[in-house]
Amino acid sequence: MAEPENSLEAAAKTRIRKRKRNKKAAAQASEEAVGTEEGSGEGELHESSKGPALKKKKKKEKKSKALGQRKEKEEGSEYDKDEGGDDGRGEQEEGGEGGGGREEGEPREAKSAGSGIMSTVSFGELGLSEHTANAIKDMGFQYMTQIQARAIPPLMEGKDVLGAARTGSGKTLAFLVPAVELLHSIHFSPRNGTGVVVICPTRELAIQTHAVAKELLKNHSQTLGLVIGGAARRTEAERIVKGVNLLVATPGRLLDHLQNTKGFIYKNLKCLIIDEADRILEANFEDEMKQIIKLLPKKRQTALFSATQTKKVEDLARLSFQTTPIYIDVDDGRTKVTNEGLQQGYCIAPSAKRFLLLYSFLKRNLSKKVMVFFSSCNSVKFHSELLKYIQVDCFDIHGKQKQQKRTTTFFDFCKAEKGILLCTDVAARGLDIPAVDWIVQYDPPDEPKEYIHRVGRTARGEGGKGNALLFLIPEELQFLRYLKAAKVPVKEYEYDEKKLANVQSHLEKLVANNYYLNKSAKDAYRSYILAYNSHSMKDIFNVHRLDLQAVAASFCFSCPPKVNLNIESNASKFRKKMRKVEGSRHGFNESSPYGRQKEGDTRQFVRY
Repeated sequence: MAEPENSLEAAAKTRIRKRKRNKKAAAQASEEAVGTEEGSGEGELHESSKGPALKKKKKKEKKSKALGQRKEKEEGSEYDKDEGGDDGRGEQEEGGEGGGGREEGEPREAKSAGSGIMSTVSFGELGLSEHTANAIKDMGFQYMTQIQARAIPPLMEGKDVLGAARTGSGKTLAFLVPAVELLHSIHFSPRNGTGVVVICPTRELAIQTHAVAKELLKNHSQTLGLVIGGAARRTEAERIVKGVNLLVATPGRLLDHLQNTKGFIYKNLKCLIIDEADRILEANFEDEMKQIIKLLPKKRQTALFSATQTKKVEDLARLSFQTTPIYIDVDDGRTKVTNEGLQQGYCIAPSAKRFLLLYSFLKRNLSKKVMVFFSSCNSVKFHSELLKYIQVDCFDIHGKQKQQKRTTTFFDFCKAEKGILLCTDVAARGLDIPAVDWIVQYDPPDEPKEYIHRVGRTARGEGGKGNALLFLIPEELQFLRYLKAAKVPVKEYEYDEKKLANVQSHLEKLVANNYYLNKSAKDAYRSYILAYNSHSMKDIFNVHRLDLQAVAASFCFSCPPKVNLNIESNASKFRKKMRKVEGSRHGFNESSPYGRQKEGDTRQFVRY
């Protein structure tokens, strides 16, 4: 175990490096150029002077001047802050949009400070136990965020709470601090069983919540446990039977233990916390949640947090709460739905050039912390293998990995000061990964809400800064209208095609000659097209408009591979009749990658 002095020195160095990066990012933003200062110039991105999402030149100049003034102000006050603290930043989790008023019995509304995320109320004003107060102090927190200042007092009074707040709001501490204090105040012990249950939508978010709870409980005698799908069930059951006072779980595995683990004492449950309720319901855990709520004791406190208030969330709330809850909807005063310190842009690249642009960009940003989002597990797997073959080390997380692998990778990337993480949307919401410099959306999101969740992994918390880049092919430009309607400000970044790495022929030979890489590329190619076909915005992401020759080139094929797509086209009644007569022979082969078509029919996935 490292000595305290060494740990503090390392932490101080990390903060100083982060501040330098933030200053550098601000300077780059004021010059209206995105990219790194170092490198040979390959893959450099510059703000375009044209494009549907760009503002007029005068507006740009005003923004640039404002950024410059902000930069000067930050430089004057940056090192006046306490060296050992995080300026009271709360634990950063996903939340919702604000705007609600106070209800009777609700705590006083915290005054905003800075960007509106923080309050002027300190944790010292809560009257916490010495053990909890010391743990929070050790975590580097002094002042509460808005959601913490408004949610913790009523929860500590035993009231039910229905809460929503934006990303980076500190929601995790908002429900864990009252939970720990509750268990401490009633002297809950292992023989009493489980007193608090926290339900999270994903395994990674549950692991992260468990890690925060572990920090809070380090001075307490109460026990902590984690039950998630993919982990060893028998080991979990043995721990539960011994007594787990605060249990963090995913819905499916929790229901399994409630129904099948003998000796699981949950009759003494005092509080149920449901985090990311909307995400839980999106993941089709509605039936599991209803069964869990029926099994748990009715006489309990309940806290439910959700980013959006959908009809399903309202139904779950009605089922969960035994009394009328206090509704807390935090409005931090921001006009944008994305984080304030986030510089967002998009680049237009034809399908054939997409991977070359990504490769050039990653090579240029090897000293940064980058997350790259893909539409499928197979795409993550293939691109991870390919990048490692061409000397670009990277992490990867996707749903087909074993849980132990996912957990190890997640923590390794969190601890890393630089690195590249390739992932699916399993990492797009709720996870708090420190100091991410770039969010790259290689495959476009399904909808603007998903875009917002993805870019929410960077520029988190008070004063956080980061960059986001969205890859689009020319046929997908209409997606920008939806982003604009969702109040997401994006600018076009241009790149010089001549400076892209000239490695296409080398990559095609590599994939052609390596059996395992070739198989992985075919799987990724097929998954990309199927994911594209299942896109909710079919007016923009139309699979029949894809140029398969160009798409194949992005997966390092010289010609489209023969794969079983089985995509149903929107055929006319005549074509449906023709299918019955002629069968369903699609006619895909290397010489005819688009299948057999009639004259005048330009669609690329038709079956007769």
